[in-house]
Amino acid sequence: MKDGRCRIIGGQWRGRKIKFDDAEGLRPTTDRIRETVFNWLQAYLYQSHCLDLFAGSGVLGFEALSRGADDVVFIERNAKTVNSIKENIKQLKTTQASLLQLDAIHWLQTTALEKAQQQQYNLVFLDPPFHSGLLAESSALLATAGCLTDDAVIYVEHAFEQNVEFPEHWQCLKEKRAGQVVYKLYTHQN
Repeated sequence: MKDGRCRIIGGQWRGRKIKFDDAEGLRPTTDRIRETVFNWLQAYLYQSHCLDLFAGSGVLGFEALSRGADDVVFIERNAKTVNSIKENIKQLKTTQASLLQLDAIHWLQTTALEKAQQQQYNLVFLDPPFHSGLLAESSALLATAGCLTDDAVIYVEHAFEQNVEFPEHWQCLKEKRAGQVVYKLYTHQN
């Protein structure tokens, strides 16, 4: 991840590099963590409808598309970061990606409820900037927004020292730690 670049590590775009602009709080998920996460997600990826909240570099969403997801909606508010994701969508020549320049919390509070009847997601990447306080708030909103399928899985990433309360009807399927990063896979149970 040097010089604002990440490598897609699997699927049709394996080895392709995507670019991203440096922004405050942006820390793309490392190759090592992504390899583990996408091993966990292997059974859920094919033809999935993904939501990449707090998209940042977009590497999680692009990795999902590369490995067989039907589509990904990227939500990111930072204008420079949004431009990078747009360029990567264009470079990869994909029509399976949608990009919304919005605040993820605002989207969850408003649009997600409206869109729930049109589009539900069975795979969500929830990786807001560490120490922002956004993980607990966004997971609570996500749990009630009506935009998750009954069998949805949610990937979360946070700093090791953070104690985050997740919705009580989310069940943790997998959990690991790499240095100061904890990453988990939850299932959404109605």
